[in-house]
Amino acid sequence: MAEKIAVGVLGATGMVGQRYIKLLENHPFFKVTYVAASPRSAGQVYKNVVASKWLIGEDIPADVADLVIQDANDAKAAIGKCKFVFSALELPKKEDIKNLEEAYAAEGIPVVSNASANRWTEDVPMLIPEINFAHLDVIAEQKKHHGWDKGFVAVKPNCSLQTYMMPLHALIQAGYPVKRMIVTTLQATSGAGYPGVPSFDMIDNIVPYIGGEEEKTEKECLKILGTVKDGKIENATLPLVSSTCTRVPVIDGHTACVSLEFDLPEDKKPSLEEIKRVWAAYKSVPQELDLPSSPEQPIVYREEENRPQPRRDRETGKGMACVVGRLRPCNVFDVKFVALSHNTKRGAAMGGILNAELLKVKGFFDNL
Repeated sequence: MAEKIAVGVLGATGMVGQRYIKLLENHPFFKVTYVAASPRSAGQVYKNVVASKWLIGEDIPADVADLVIQDANDAKAAIGKCKFVFSALELPKKEDIKNLEEAYAAEGIPVVSNASANRWTEDVPMLIPEINFAHLDVIAEQKKHHGWDKGFVAVKPNCSLQTYMMPLHALIQAGYPVKRMIVTTLQATSGAGYPGVPSFDMIDNIVPYIGGEEEKTEKECLKILGTVKDGKIENATLPLVSSTCTRVPVIDGHTACVSLEFDLPEDKKPSLEEIKRVWAAYKSVPQELDLPSSPEQPIVYREEENRPQPRRDRETGKGMACVVGRLRPCNVFDVKFVALSHNTKRGAAMGGILNAELLKVKGFFDNL
């Protein structure tokens, strides 16, 4: 086996950073050799900082436990210690995250990011590898624009989109364009990070507002479905999305209730059975390349009338599949369904790792 690529994790002590470190344990392509966090953690041994707040449920990986945490604000400190970094940064200002990720790229260290700061940068790909792998083409223009030799930034979208983007894309790709959608998300508490929403607010309760989530849910899908033109990503114009995002007392697993209208004449719209056939047949580049973190079946349909459910279905396909159920006619639009994805795997760290696997196989790390 070829030598593994040395990688770093920025924001390594937080919930998403911890998930990265656990998921990268024994990864066939990558090995964590560098961890960085806030200045207050810098200089301390990783296991000593996270021991009392390790959230993953298993032991801290032995090859990371004794690493000394570095200051994530110092991009130069990573030079020679890792080839690229996963960014799970959490800073009060998005502009600070954007600048910091670009500082790593300027030092020749690519950044595979979970953060939202660069999602709307027009030459930064916002990847769901099954859908918009072609957006990798903008990286060359991004590097040229900044004068970067080896570094670049690639990001993943908001976790709530993962619940419905693959079922949506499968229909569009099959020739059934979508005009409008109404989406209501029921989002797990882990999406708020640690310590997250106070328990008194969540127990016996639903919080009908998550700051910034509805805007992300309504807009990010248009960039993902967009096309590369003149070295930039040109957003799609459809579908129009109206969303309501809520926080529910579930630990992991975001659910979405979706109603959609096709942009087709009545006699050209797909039947329910045709929609299920399209979803069952849906596979893409990650499956073709057999990437380590890709699910064998990206969309899994459950026929039971009471599925999907977070506790029963979030680990489907290694936590990387979209589980769909309750497909039925809609009295207002055309059809409606319920979809589920694992927000801290597909929607966070494992989604970032899948992005990195695609970048690796496509040669973006060859000359680091």
